[in-house]
Amino acid sequence: MNFELSEEQRLIQDTARDFAERELAPNAAKLDAGEAGSEEAFFNNLKGLAELGFMGLNVDPEFGGSGVGSTAFSLAITEIARACASTAVTVSVTNMVAEVIQAVANTEQKEKYLPLICSGEYQAAGFCLTESNAGSDPSAMKTRAVKDGNEWVLNGSKVFITSAEFAGVFVVWAVTDASAPRGKGISCFLVERETTGVTIGPAEHKMGQKGSKTNQVFFDDCRIPESALMGELNRGYQVALGELAGGRIGIGSLALGIGQAALEYARDYIKEREQFGQPLANFQGLQWMLADGWTELEAARLLLMQAASIKEAGGNFAQAASMAKLFASETANRACYTGLQLLGGNGYIKEYPLERMARDVRITSIYEGTSEVQRMIISRNILK
Repeated sequence: MNFELSEEQRLIQDTARDFAERELAPNAAKLDAGEAGSEEAFFNNLKGLAELGFMGLNVDPEFGGSGVGSTAFSLAITEIARACASTAVTVSVTNMVAEVIQAVANTEQKEKYLPLICSGEYQAAGFCLTESNAGSDPSAMKTRAVKDGNEWVLNGSKVFITSAEFAGVFVVWAVTDASAPRGKGISCFLVERETTGVTIGPAEHKMGQKGSKTNQVFFDDCRIPESALMGELNRGYQVALGELAGGRIGIGSLALGIGQAALEYARDYIKEREQFGQPLANFQGLQWMLADGWTELEAARLLLMQAASIKEAGGNFAQAASMAKLFASETANRACYTGLQLLGGNGYIKEYPLERMARDVRITSIYEGTSEVQRMIISRNILK
């Protein structure tokens, strides 16, 4: 097995790292604190990333994407997350929406929406699946789409929608056959944010990743054209499950990036900080904490590369993606707390980035499928 990156993959990784260190890292703490000018910088950075091709990494160049594949996508998200988790999740979800459109939409829909997403003309795109009583079990959704002449009428609401207030378009899942068994009568639609009947709720006050806006989205007699249906009628649930698997590679990569940044900062800190007349890095107990965390993150990286490689090759990657997401998110949480511990009291102070990283990483074991859901998926595959 060849673990070497291709020249193109290395170029994507280096480009993402350079942009992240130059543009994202200086704004990350300001964005987290809501400082004046930080949000404007955030949007400028999204535009800059789009210009570099990072909003459609696995989208065919025919539709404005970069077409560099899932491995390059994972590498890019990791580098972006090392600098700013809020930017990374925006990029990850936008790529996920672009991929589902590429996979399921008809040619006309692809030609209309993918260039808008990939170019950054749409600052982001939204994935409207989760509801207040349909999170880990999206088949329990209540949002309805009813056919009325040559239109669909949407009614319902979605929660925890990343980038909702500035997304240009949403992929929305709704029940189109209420008499069908759960999960069998669900379809997906393309809905533009400015459509009459779409209302975006206020941004949630979150523990971390504060620069990434998370909102409720309400559909109140929202009329969309018949052509807004994406893919086959009543077959949307299978689409959602497939795309969530791909999204897990993104979130696992995001977690990996935060964990790496945490341990890298802690490593540099203990080399400089002195206690008992010598650098903290001289103490074996702290060395072993760093060694264990570094080893676990490397294992997470390999799991992510495996999942991305299987996906790129067109194989069944769902179990590999769940394993990678589970291990990477749990490992990154430990890495951030290890890094915080290595800083001692300073790790608990906002002046140092470990406090923010520990808050940012926490959600990675929850969104795109909780760790518990990942274990269900993995065990189900093992027991087949």
